[in-house]
Amino acid sequence: MEKRVVLELRGRNPSQVKELNLDNCRSTNIVGLTDEYTNLEILSLNNVGLTSLKGFPTLPNLLKLELSDNRISNGLNFLNGCKKLTYLNLSGNKIRDLEALKPLEEFEKLKNLDLFNNEVTRIEDYKSKVFALHPSLKYLDGFDKEDREAEDSDGFSDGYEEMNGNNDSEDDESDDDVEEEEDDDLSLCEVYNENLEEESSASPLYEAEGYLDEEYDLDYEEGDEENDANGEHNSKPRDGGNTNDNPQESTRGKKRKHEDDDEN
Repeated sequence: MEKRVVLELRGRNPSQVKELNLDNCRSTNIVGLTDEYTNLEILSLNNVGLTSLKGFPTLPNLLKLELSDNRISNGLNFLNGCKKLTYLNLSGNKIRDLEALKPLEEFEKLKNLDLFNNEVTRIEDYKSKVFALHPSLKYLDGFDKEDREAEDSDGFSDGYEEMNGNNDSEDDESDDDVEEEEDDDLSLCEVYNENLEEESSASPLYEAEGYLDEEYDLDYEEGDEENDANGEHNSKPRDGGNTNDNPQESTRGKKRKHEDDDEN
C-alpha cells in the first residue's frame, strides 16, 4: 500500500490531494497514509484485504470513504478522526452485530451507510435498528426509512454540494441564462435569414432572365415605332435577310430606267 500511495501522489504535497484511489493495492492494515492529507475529501480502499483499521489517519475533511470487499469485522472507532464523514461503504465485509456499528454514533454528519453483504443484515428488524442507532442516516444500503431508493446515484451529492457551497437556485439561474442566450442566438439567425432573402430577391441576378427579356422587348418596340414613322419598317433586315430581294423596289427601279432611255 505504501508504494501505491507514493505513486498516486505524483509528486504532489499530501495536503494538496483531495481524492485518493487505492483500490486493489493489497494490504491487511493501513500503511503509508498519514495525517498530512488534511484536505483529502474522497478515499477509496476497495478490495484491499484490510482486516483492521488500526492506524487510520486523522482526515478532518474526509467526506466519502469506500471500504467494500475487505475483511473488516470491527474497529470502526479508528475512523473517529473523520468528523465530516457523510458516506461510508462497508459492503462485503465481516461485520456480524450491531455492537460493531456503535462507534459510528460519533459521526453526526453521516447520511449514507452501506452494509450490504454483511452478516449483520440478517438480524431481525435490522434496518429499523440501524436507523434508530444512527439518527443522522438518510440512506441505508441505498434505501431510506420508507424503503424508497436513494435519489442520488450514491447518496453522496447532498453533503458534497453543501461543503462546496452549491445550491439549486444558482443552477436554476444559470439555466435561465443559457436559455436566454439561446433565444437571442435564434432571433439573430432569423433576422439574418430575412435580410439575406430580401437582398437575394432585390439582386439583378435573382431575376436576370426576366430582366433581360423585358429590356430586349422594350428596345425592340421602340425601334419598330421609329422605323414605322420613317416608312422603313419593311426594309429593316430580319433574320439575316437582304433588302435587294424586295420585288416592289426592284420594279420601280426598272420603270425609272426605261423612262430615262425614252427621253434620250
